[in-house]
Amino acid sequence: MRATFDSRAVRPGMIFVALKGERSDGHDYIPQARAAGASAIIDGYAALDRAARDRRRALKAVVVGVTGSAGKTTTKEFLRVFFAALGKTAATEGNFNNHIGLPMTILNCPDDADFLIVEMGTNHPGEIAHLCSIAEPDVGLITNIGTAHIGNFGSQEAIAREKREILKAAKRFGIGPGEAAPLPPRLAAAVAAVLPGAHNQANAALAFAAAARFGLTEARAIDALADFALPDGRWHRVKKDGVLFIDDTYNANPDAMIATLDALASLPCAGRKIAILGDMFELGDRARELHEKVFAHAAACGLDRVVAVGETASACRADAAFRTVAELAAALGSLCAPGDTVLLKASHGLHLGDILNEPKAT
Repeated sequence: MRATFDSRAVRPGMIFVALKGERSDGHDYIPQARAAGASAIIDGYAALDRAARDRRRALKAVVVGVTGSAGKTTTKEFLRVFFAALGKTAATEGNFNNHIGLPMTILNCPDDADFLIVEMGTNHPGEIAHLCSIAEPDVGLITNIGTAHIGNFGSQEAIAREKREILKAAKRFGIGPGEAAPLPPRLAAAVAAVLPGAHNQANAALAFAAAARFGLTEARAIDALADFALPDGRWHRVKKDGVLFIDDTYNANPDAMIATLDALASLPCAGRKIAILGDMFELGDRARELHEKVFAHAAACGLDRVVAVGETASACRADAAFRTVAELAAALGSLCAPGDTVLLKASHGLHLGDILNEPKAT
């Protein structure tokens, strides 16, 4: 079974999912989908949920769900390679983890998959319970409980309640934050070679703890890491004019910011270590406080330069500050030099990563 909500991607025999969005209505494209050979039409969000729920119950795959305030996608990718060492494994693509992405992931799971890894995101109360009602996970994992989207939840306690819904729903077992044993030394070294940082050791430990319950050994896990990769915008290394940029701009929250700064501080570097930190969104009335917490941590990391960009970030203490990404891009040539390592970290909506596609000012 293959499904898509993009009529341009329809091929004979596929299912077309017609959804009404903010900018377009998929129902307008049903004639094109039928003309392209769509075998069926799923009409609307409720029908999508029903179809995905039916599909999940027909699958033989063990469903492993992962959520958390930070590290979901990284942990999902560790789960993907670890479980692939045990059998045919399908997983959420990119961070297709919401009320549309999760059902589509289930619909597109191959019939013969042994394992299905699904990432579950939330930015409002009730979403994890809803996603679990569709995915019916056999295994539930929580990476951590932080302050991401706290503006929509009101408190960290409310975020914790939301995340723990996945543990309630897990049919076989669940692993909460901090419950996974540390990685064995050889595996820890292998993980560090592909992705630095203590937070990534924790992410890998959670994934390994789950896969080990199904028979994965340390030796097979080490071999599996040869296939590990993250989507663009997540610790993506780009060399430009002799400067190593680490593009980690897919998204950001205070906990992820702090963990990533620690990872940057631990890296070997011939030149300077520079952090360019941008605005984090959906933090509500704690936005200023949490931004200042991140910049205070950056100042204590021993970095050579900390640069702020965005309306909230630029009000924090930093070595240089810019209100807009365009202003930063114009000054980038004066901020870094060949041999430097530069971290880019901000919420996706700031489009901080775009500076890697713009020419430096001359």
